[in-house]
Amino acid sequence: MKDKYYHYLCVRYRVMNIVVPNEIFMQKGIVVKSTGSWYIVRMEDGEMAKCRIRGRFRLEGIRTTNPVAVGDCVVVETGAEEGMITGIEPRKNYIIRKSTNLSKESHIIAANVDQALLVVTVNHPVTSTVFIDRFLASAEAYNVPTVIVFNKVDTYGEEDRAMSGALMMIYRKIGYTCLEVSAVTGEQVEAVREVLQGKVTVLSGLSGVGKSTLINRVEPGLDLKTAMISETHDSGKHTTTFAEMFPLTGGGSIIDTPGVRSFGVVDMKKEEISHFFPEIFARAENCRFYNCTHTHEPGCAVLEAVEAGEISESRYASYLSMMEESGKYR
Repeated sequence: MKDKYYHYLCVRYRVMNIVVPNEIFMQKGIVVKSTGSWYIVRMEDGEMAKCRIRGRFRLEGIRTTNPVAVGDCVVVETGAEEGMITGIEPRKNYIIRKSTNLSKESHIIAANVDQALLVVTVNHPVTSTVFIDRFLASAEAYNVPTVIVFNKVDTYGEEDRAMSGALMMIYRKIGYTCLEVSAVTGEQVEAVREVLQGKVTVLSGLSGVGKSTLINRVEPGLDLKTAMISETHDSGKHTTTFAEMFPLTGGGSIIDTPGVRSFGVVDMKKEEISHFFPEIFARAENCRFYNCTHTHEPGCAVLEAVEAGEISESRYASYLSMMEESGKYR
């Protein structure tokens, strides 16, 4: 491939009397760090290359704040001090959320992952069920299996333990794997290591839930920066500024991502939202009307299941909030 591209450059630039560097050639690689303006790419030969995006590539048909994300397989032109990303391979999946940047539509958290690890807490800070359900629905939409990790069990009081148990019951009933851990004490962290082994996993969650602390416990050699929770606002600081992929000694990789304060969903048609709530989708086939919205129709099997306690009220409330939001943006 190097010889072919070099020949192409020679033919192209000979007419212009421009000297072509001997070492310019094309390689493929995986993006392992993204700052938004430059990228670190692990090339096929194992070398790391600092790269930027070709300007025209950045602008063509891109509707996200980051046209290239960690986990992307890219084509890189190397040979100068900085590589140039000139192409991106088709993604098998990705995790995406609504961007806080009003000039763009969305932000891709990570691409080409085997699973997501959603880190949540029932205290300091409290992760709402709406946040959890929006993340899970987005993951379902893009075929990303998700494991929910309830962190900070070392801080639990009686009410916290009851809340954690109730939430795990809800999500395990749907089919999600749930783990209770303490990244500080190491309790049940071995279970997290087993889940991560041999897979590419993206970590996500609110700021302050302990993602970086958990990664440090799983892979101590990384020594990622951590910070204390604000006692005034009961929220965390953004200790992780950029998304970055790290190899794990047990096999596989983990993608650390900046904490977020909300999770807005994108690219979901109103009539499709129920498809991304497994328990609602399963019940919907018994509804009287094929186009039932599960909000008010007679003979709705979903409403009957909610009233019977077979679908949790919190999950149904999250579904309604997403339906309402979808209506605003259509």
